[in-house]
Amino acid sequence: VILRGSESEGHFALINKAYSMFSHTNPLHQDVFKSVAQLEAEVVAMTAALLGSKEKSSGGQICGNMTSGGTESILLAVKTSRDYMRTKKGITKPEMIIAESAHSAYDKAAQYFNIKVRRVPVNKEFLADVKGFKRCINGNTIMMVGSAPGFPHGLIDPIEELGELASRYDICLHVDLCLGGFVLPFARKLGYPIPPFDFCVKGVTSISTDVHKYGLAPKGTSIVLYKNHEIRKHQFVAVTEWTGGLYVSPTIAGSRPGGLIAGAWAAMTSLGLNGYMENTGHIMEVSKKIQRGIEDIPGLFVIGKPDMTVVAFGSDSVDIFEVNDIMSSKGWHLNALQRPNSLHICVTLQHTVIYEEFLKDLKDSVDTVKANPGPISGGRAPIYGAAGKMPDRGMVRELLVEFMDASC
Repeated sequence: VILRGSESEGHFALINKAYSMFSHTNPLHQDVFKSVAQLEAEVVAMTAALLGSKEKSSGGQICGNMTSGGTESILLAVKTSRDYMRTKKGITKPEMIIAESAHSAYDKAAQYFNIKVRRVPVNKEFLADVKGFKRCINGNTIMMVGSAPGFPHGLIDPIEELGELASRYDICLHVDLCLGGFVLPFARKLGYPIPPFDFCVKGVTSISTDVHKYGLAPKGTSIVLYKNHEIRKHQFVAVTEWTGGLYVSPTIAGSRPGGLIAGAWAAMTSLGLNGYMENTGHIMEVSKKIQRGIEDIPGLFVIGKPDMTVVAFGSDSVDIFEVNDIMSSKGWHLNALQRPNSLHICVTLQHTVIYEEFLKDLKDSVDTVKANPGPISGGRAPIYGAAGKMPDRGMVRELLVEFMDASC
């Protein structure tokens, strides 16, 4: 099952049909929509099995829920860890430790739930610095975060070493698999050298993973998993004194779209192990070809050693943001990164038939910037460059807020 171009139409027609069949359902009312509750349980169970739930070392109690996306899964994992550690250790001024490469959703969670963030610079390999994490642990630490892989550079943090720290200091460890959850288990089966990342690692207490990325489910489907029910119970909100009756909800949303759950179930069961294995094989192969192709372009370098399907690259000889502007004019949409200034491509099935065109356009763009340095008309290179150099990050933050306020 290779979903490229027109070949994807059948897959998405299937999940759209599944959605339409259940578009009126709401899993908040489990007693009314029992079939949706069953579909959610099966999606969670299938995902948990990919991430070690059937292995003895996992403890055999992995549980979880579907959410609206990776950010909600992360929010819930952070909120649950906070409340669990408050019950377990009496921590009332919670802190969490993240690498500077961790997703911005953790900053959002910290703002929402009044948690202090201790942000640790990455090491020279652009991975979470375990020694730096250890130095930040104190009596208020509730959790650490490891990414597999991190969004910026596609690198897997040393989850085993972080797990050892979490176990030693009796704190939570969340693994962010939002990007890698539906690639890494299959890449490992295909023989790629994937370091440990799931519930088989001692110390991991929660995992977030998106079905709507490489799981090819409809947008708005993610999963948060926990080591056991004792931890997950702190995710729920139960209200006993409402005049509307007794109320309990598992996730941030009350009402949820049952159609998305059905769409995710249809995607996973139709693709199956063989479909995901085949897709992963193609994506991983092309990712490595793109990595090698970028390394062969004079003036560019790849950041770190990509473990998966995200390849980040920068340059010491040209303005990489000017390169990005030219690539954008050719129809390519790459993510602009900072510290260091760089770009990344997240390789999907759609790229597997056009990667040679991508590499050609990238080389031509670099050559163009070398021959004619300076921003192109209407380009964003000056904006990205200026924002990266501004020492007053508060001012940058205010600019972002003003931009968002004007655009939505």
